[in-house]
Amino acid sequence: MTALRVLHLAGSAVSDFHADLSLTYARGCLAATADPQRYEAHPAVVSPDGRWRFPASFDADVIAAATPFEPADALAHLGVLGLDVVLPQMFCLPGMTSYRSLFEVLGVPVVGNAGEVMAIGARKAAAKAMVAAAGVDVPVGEVLRRGDRPTVAPPAVVKPADADNSLGVTLVRSADGFPGALDDAFAHSSEVLVEEFVPLGREVRCGLLERDGELVGLPLEEYLLDETTRPVRSYDDKLAPSDSGLRLVAKDDPDVVIVDADDPVTARVWDAARRCHVALGCRDYSLFDFRVDPAGRPVFLEASLYCSFAPSSVLAVMAAAGGIALDELLATAVTGALKRR
Repeated sequence: MTALRVLHLAGSAVSDFHADLSLTYARGCLAATADPQRYEAHPAVVSPDGRWRFPASFDADVIAAATPFEPADALAHLGVLGLDVVLPQMFCLPGMTSYRSLFEVLGVPVVGNAGEVMAIGARKAAAKAMVAAAGVDVPVGEVLRRGDRPTVAPPAVVKPADADNSLGVTLVRSADGFPGALDDAFAHSSEVLVEEFVPLGREVRCGLLERDGELVGLPLEEYLLDETTRPVRSYDDKLAPSDSGLRLVAKDDPDVVIVDADDPVTARVWDAARRCHVALGCRDYSLFDFRVDPAGRPVFLEASLYCSFAPSSVLAVMAAAGGIALDELLATAVTGALKRR
């Protein structure tokens, strides 16, 4: 059997922060999925200056020593590689959208969701409108630009309309908290989403996997929040700096647990997530955050439509809890991508 030539696309065309986040996951993926008989791995790194590098590994010193390519020269080099499939692991907006679409144009199958679907998922209000049209419950909310005043009554959640990792997210409990919260959110985006606060019953993340023509629900991941001390998740609950780049805080948090498959909330969330997956036009896999109110009603918060296939990736953790090993998870997604070739 000839090994598949897989491009591991990492880095960021926007910022060092996004590059560090991408490489944190990409290193884990490359190490955990190494299988020379099955995959011929080709690492690629895009830097914020727009240049590409094709290092032998994702080690920092190896990347630094690799020859930088201008975009046009990088495209020529990609043609020489004769790639079978691309595994995208970029988390900046261009990385999730434009770079994925580039490979679609080049005719190289991309594992995971298409660039246009990622663009919808990144625009929180757009994703929310589409899943609401599919019958999924969403919080009442509004999109604001600078100078606009919120009409949603507190308590309300203020967040950038297109940022990840809870950057700029604030729970406003009284109207005098809006100015500061809006300033924090506008620091990360030109548009801000203000939504009614969904009372805390539970908060869960749901992953779906397309396998053998079926949309399989994976075990839910739950965040054990507290109505008083930690009513919403913040950036500090997710990421922290470390000597090697970024540390994934949630991976070591005892308040992040896998929900028992027999828990009644699972079926309700799976049903809502499947509606979201179809409404947004997802493929291969998807990931959604839900707030479950005290009455047990799942309320859509946002879509997180990426997976790095590192052992620490949320979808990989969920799959493992459901008895699907990482190599099987990757093989399933790669097979789905190759069918589109």
